[in-house]
Amino acid sequence: MIVVGSVNIDLVVTAPRLPAAGETVAGGTFARHHGGKGGNQAVAAARLGAQTAFVGAVGDDEFGTDARRALEAEGVDATELRTAAGDATGVALIVVAFGGENLIAVASGANHSLTPDGVRASLSSLALRAGDVVLVGHEIPTASAREALRLGRQWGTITVLDPAPADGLDRSVFGLADVLTPNRAELARLLEAEARRTGRPEAPAPGLASLADSLVKTSAEGAGVPAVFVSLGAGGALLVRPGTTPVDIAAPPVHAVDTTGAGDALNGALAAGLASGLDLEGAARRAVVAASISTTASGARDGLPTARELEAASNVAPS
Repeated sequence: MIVVGSVNIDLVVTAPRLPAAGETVAGGTFARHHGGKGGNQAVAAARLGAQTAFVGAVGDDEFGTDARRALEAEGVDATELRTAAGDATGVALIVVAFGGENLIAVASGANHSLTPDGVRASLSSLALRAGDVVLVGHEIPTASAREALRLGRQWGTITVLDPAPADGLDRSVFGLADVLTPNRAELARLLEAEARRTGRPEAPAPGLASLADSLVKTSAEGAGVPAVFVSLGAGGALLVRPGTTPVDIAAPPVHAVDTTGAGDALNGALAAGLASGLDLEGAARRAVVAASISTTASGARDGLPTARELEAASNVAPS
């Protein structure tokens, strides 16, 4: 499988609580971790045994060198992780409350140097085959994310889009995904953007499943998404597909330490499951368990489970 996305260094302060606007909260501790949604997703998949390659960009700085080494140490093929001369590696500033909730601000840096031409060259070099899985994140330019999805669709792969952040995305992009993986807030933003683009007034929210179903349905402007997998945090996830009853997937109870990267664990595990031959519902159920496990350690990657840990947890997880 191939991940096309971002690489960051996470600078994390763990504090008693999240600050309000303009407020200083003292008593925190500092740590530095490897991150970026794309990098985290690639590591999540690799730890679960998926043969994983990464397409992205880092700066020609110390952070970039460290980020490359960290991916390679996890068994991720970083051949197509390019070094952008003159750019800084992406950095995320993260505040985590003792209960695990977080606030994140990102300086994208070299991630925004990944062009559609660069994506095309990298995917050609990696020789995509029908049946491969291409997982695309949106912490890179929208045009580059679209090109990755377009090529994946053209070559018969399974395309997965993590629409985070959701700003700037419309059906011309997410309509190229076989599986769309928003959280609740991102789903709302996608629907608001669709309403503005089509000129149709936004209807009152008829329920989460119905909202997701509106992205699944075919529109006059393009095909619907074959599946929407909505992350609900501690509430698990909802899988919506055309012509079937939505599947509500409960999350196993865990002691959450840090929720940073839980969505990345979800996406990486989902893609790894699909790459291993699981059907979508089976891959989705395992992904929810992986995301829950990931919250039990600090940092976006420290809690990502191995295949053995996920298997043990899946045997006792609620169905």
